[in-house]
Amino acid sequence: MDQQPYGEVFLINKPLEWTSFDVVKKVRNALKIKKVGHAGTLDPLATGLLIICAGKKTKSINDFMGQEKEYTGTFVLGKTTESFDLEQEVQEVADPSHLTLAEIENACVRLTGDIMQVPPTHSAIKKDGKRVYESARKGIDVKLDPRPVQVSTFEITRFELPEIDFRIVCSKGTYIRSLARDLGESLGVGAYMSALTRTRIGDFLLSDAVEVLDLVAKIKAEKEAE
Repeated sequence: MDQQPYGEVFLINKPLEWTSFDVVKKVRNALKIKKVGHAGTLDPLATGLLIICAGKKTKSINDFMGQEKEYTGTFVLGKTTESFDLEQEVQEVADPSHLTLAEIENACVRLTGDIMQVPPTHSAIKKDGKRVYESARKGIDVKLDPRPVQVSTFEITRFELPEIDFRIVCSKGTYIRSLARDLGESLGVGAYMSALTRTRIGDFLLSDAVEVLDLVAKIKAEKEAE
């Protein structure tokens, strides 16, 4: 890190159960400047690469957000939840034990390429000026229109029913929870996402990221040494 870290890009490995804003707040407090933001939200139940921009580099946030993303994680077949992750209660749907790897891979192919995707109602998208998850948590039915997204890779990396591990490469605006929902519906057994890690944004890799508390400690140490 440079002596003047006010125009920097930080690669953070976001911890489980932290919000993306929790990370921004920690870095902002350490740097003691207001101009700090992130380039693409990760849900609290997701981990992995979060790009934090500070100072003049906040002007680059939209550029980073528009870049291709890569994720790995786990889907559970045969069950689902209202949010399609572990935020809501798990509900039984159908026994997935009859499914073969080939059937699941064929379903993944149908969800690959340029597709129209309906975002989950438990998301931070705004409709009529309100975050849709706020309405969903109150039991209010929200109708969201499908949006064009691109899924360039959707591969299964582990097949141990009811769990499957995946690697997905996709465009900005793609919801992995929606892919879980659509895969489960396509197979007729339901599905939800039990784990998610963002491993890449454009050319930025999770393997190059640092832990947020380690970064905060380094920033504070450098400030004390000034």
